[in-house]
Amino acid sequence: MKFTDSPEPPDPKHAPVSGDNVMHASFRIGDSLVMASDGFGKGKPVFQGVSLSLTVNSVADADRYFSALAKGGTIQQPLTKTFFAPSFGMVTDKFGVQWMVIAGDK
Repeated sequence: MKFTDSPEPPDPKHAPVSGDNVMHASFRIGDSLVMASDGFGKGKPVFQGVSLSLTVNSVADADRYFSALAKGGTIQQPLTKTFFAPSFGMVTDKFGVQWMVIAGDK
C-alpha cells in the first residue's frame, strides 16, 4: 500500500511523505512474514549494524534462499556446516541488507 492509497489524509504532525512511498508492505519468505515501509526514509537506505536472520527447514532450502539473496550481492561467509546448524552462511543482498541463513535440524 502506497501513501496515496491511504483512506485517511496525511497527519499534519509528520513531515510530508511522497505519495509513491510504501506505507505498508509484506512478503513471505517460507513460513515467515516480513513487513516493511519506506515512509519516512530519506535518501539511499543504509543498513548497518544489523542482520536479518532467516531460519529454514532444510539444507536444500538454505541453499536456495542463500543463492537468491546472493544474486547481485556479496557473500561474507559461504554456507557451511557448523556446530550449531547443518548449514549457516552470511550474505549481503543487492540492496545492502545483511542476512544470516540458517538451516534447522530437519
